[in-house]
Amino acid sequence: MTTLIEPTAWRNLLSRAADGAGQRAFLEDLLELWCQARGAAGAALYVLEDAAPSCEAIWGEGPFPHRPGEAAQRAAGLERLELPGGALLWRAGGGAGEAFGSAEAGPLDALLVLALVNCRLRRRVKRQSFQASYRGVELEALYDVGLAIASTLDLDAVAEEILLRAVSLLDARRGALFLLAGDEYRLKSRFGGDARECFPAAAEGAPEDVLPGAAHLLVAPIAIEEDRRGLLAVADKESRTGVGPFSPEDRRTLALFANQAAIALENARLHREALEKERYERDLQLAAEIQRQILPKGVPQVPGFELAGWNRPAREVGGDYYDLIPLAPEEDSGRTTERLGVALADVSGKGVPAALMVATLHSAVRLLMGRIGVESRLVERLNGHILASSAPNKFITLLLGELDAATGRFVYVNAGHNPGLVIRDGALAARLGP
Repeated sequence: MTTLIEPTAWRNLLSRAADGAGQRAFLEDLLELWCQARGAAGAALYVLEDAAPSCEAIWGEGPFPHRPGEAAQRAAGLERLELPGGALLWRAGGGAGEAFGSAEAGPLDALLVLALVNCRLRRRVKRQSFQASYRGVELEALYDVGLAIASTLDLDAVAEEILLRAVSLLDARRGALFLLAGDEYRLKSRFGGDARECFPAAAEGAPEDVLPGAAHLLVAPIAIEEDRRGLLAVADKESRTGVGPFSPEDRRTLALFANQAAIALENARLHREALEKERYERDLQLAAEIQRQILPKGVPQVPGFELAGWNRPAREVGGDYYDLIPLAPEEDSGRTTERLGVALADVSGKGVPAALMVATLHSAVRLLMGRIGVESRLVERLNGHILASSAPNKFITLLLGELDAATGRFVYVNAGHNPGLVIRDGALAARLGP
């Protein structure tokens, strides 16, 4: 028996095909005509794509399974027709339809194939549209996150914000941030569970137990122009069904976020260095002021002598030191004499450590010279004091002298310093060596 399809049905079917909004109605009309031509009681069209076949349209007597598995097909007593990119399950009816490939049924088979191609294209467009929308949302979220982590310059606060944002952005249950210190990564911040305190930086990525007990791990390096600064690790992506692995899109998102985190961490590091430099410069200014207070502000007036002294450190502060110390008048055979102590020293090294030793030497010389006088015992006392209050690798060279203004006699002790020079009438008269 031959079942002919009315021209009106063909026109309606073609009209449905031209109407993009009526895709399901078109598929149902196509299945109805196909069943009429085949003598089937009902049919269902499936798209087989991405290992997840799904039903696109059903017409007639059912039921039909949601997915066209062989077991479900046999249980429902259905026949199967394989199509490119899909399948058709159908239930035999009481009537007799045309044979496959006949004049009426052949075009319907071709329309089924074209309908499957159209369904697959629609799915692909829909998926790509979703990915584009998701990408836009992702970029917007990354932009907002970048603004948030860049809004503070405190390194500890930035590290904490980076980790919390990464965990939230990827729906992760756990996470940890590691910063490079020398040749190893050290834990800076963690969230949701334990994390390793450190591990070698030479290793590729991170060890499997970087977040102990994690089932699914995702790691992204933090770098500035390929210069590694740290690692960002998240684990166990949460969903409605529990925790699971991260997708390739998640990997890309974390990599992009790690780039923003690197910039934020670098800004915070530079800010901290700037603050430390500013603090250090203030300390140097204070130390320079203290050292200026140590050096003589003027020269004593000694009858018959002209005195001068000058000092300019190589840096803000230094280890060069001189002093002119008025000593108390001394009774000598009933005669009062003016005594002046002279100190000239050079501390090893430069900068603040040398300046601290200068301050130590200054106080000791001022305290002891007037009591002991310029002799070997004074140097012994000074040497013991400096040894007890300085590092073993530091030393001071020192020239101490005492001028008797009345007689012009100059007594001195040289403790490793360059020789003093006595000039008379423009010529070298004596060397005050060790």
